[in-house]
Amino acid sequence: MSKKKTHESAGFWDRPQLMGLTANLLFFVAALAFGYAATLMVARLPFFPLRALTVTSPLQEVTPAQIEYAAREAMKGNFLTVDLDAVCAVFEKLPWVRRAEARRHWPDGIELQIEEHIAAARWKQVDAAGEQLVDNDGEVFAAASAAPLPLLAGPEGTAAEVLARYRDFLPLLEPLGRQPQSVSLSARQAWQVRLDDGVMLELGRDQAKSGVNERLRRFIAAHKQATERLQARAAVVDLRYPNGFAMRLAHAGEGRK
Repeated sequence: MSKKKTHESAGFWDRPQLMGLTANLLFFVAALAFGYAATLMVARLPFFPLRALTVTSPLQEVTPAQIEYAAREAMKGNFLTVDLDAVCAVFEKLPWVRRAEARRHWPDGIELQIEEHIAAARWKQVDAAGEQLVDNDGEVFAAASAAPLPLLAGPEGTAAEVLARYRDFLPLLEPLGRQPQSVSLSARQAWQVRLDDGVMLELGRDQAKSGVNERLRRFIAAHKQATERLQARAAVVDLRYPNGFAMRLAHAGEGRK
């Protein structure tokens, strides 16, 4: 009975196992604190400063001034502490940058590879103000371009679909010697095409029995005969009929190119 009481009343210094666990815990906490302090010290010391940023990919749209501006914001810390993900995020905010990849280049630099958007067309979202651009992959981005790009329009999230349909129309219109100047998809999924001579094609909605491309082929096949018979050019061609189309003739000089 006396032995049990003696064991229960033993203090901390009489329990070596508990002392060992406590010592290990204190050592672990001290190591963490030391590592954190060492990291802060290295970050603040003037060792391994960043002196160079090298862009390894050729650039067509991103300007040296934009690169310099972004570099001032991105190059924080030294060679060892700079956050490469943060560097990429800064450069990916530039208008024409689609993707950026960064890596350290010993002893004092960063190498940066930039993938630019390649603009395929202007983009106008239905029921939204202003225009953006859409690239070859159907990705919409905000930038300005002076190039003579076609205009695509449609509801939010349809840029890739409208771009694909624009590309479908290009070879179909070759027999006419024309190209789409604009391609629009309405909120009700109806297609409209304006040609580069000003003629508007109302193609309507895709249907199982009569698809949009099929209606366009039908018009192209009959175009020469129809214009010769009417001895006039069309301003608007309505292709939404199941077995034919209607033409509204242009007034003298209207839309001629």
